[in-house]
Amino acid sequence: MYLWFYGHNAFVKEKEHLVQYLRRLIWYVASRLLIILIVLGLITTAFYFSMNATNIYIILKDGMARRAQVILMDTGDDLSVYFAPAYLERDPMLLEVQNGVSVYRNYYSVTGIDHRIHLDSFWCWPWDDTAQATITEEIPGIDGKLNQSGRDNQQNMNLTSQPQWQKVQYSVLLTKENNQWRIKNLTVDRYIN
Repeated sequence: MYLWFYGHNAFVKEKEHLVQYLRRLIWYVASRLLIILIVLGLITTAFYFSMNATNIYIILKDGMARRAQVILMDTGDDLSVYFAPAYLERDPMLLEVQNGVSVYRNYYSVTGIDHRIHLDSFWCWPWDDTAQATITEEIPGIDGKLNQSGRDNQQNMNLTSQPQWQKVQYSVLLTKENNQWRIKNLTVDRYIN
């Protein structure tokens, strides 16, 4: 009887030891899997954030350059690729062009521009369809001169011989529609001298 009890007690201790070993093994594997999942989640988030940032920067750079070309020159580009149609209907500078009261189009002959965009700040959650950015737009060089109408009105309108573009800081709201980013709103933060 004693041998049976001793053998049974040893078996129970072995079983407890085995359960303790299995518990440690499961905790070790689970903790390592959790760490791997967290690292993979961070990598995925960084990837999507970078992808959105790149796409948004390209939309801002190309869209604002096309907008400036439409305002300064008669390019006839379709801006709906870069801008939401609702914004295009209320952009004050584009409305001047459409109404024929643009100083650039009426008094200057512009042949080329040096357009620059600086992305000051940007934020977009990887799973969100909206983004906010702050940009600074400047055109330090405009190839153009006064046309005949501009020379006739140079004194009255205080026109310079070369067209000038005001350096501006904008707050931009972008939305993702049909997997394509578009500028939904452009608000002037400040004019920079």
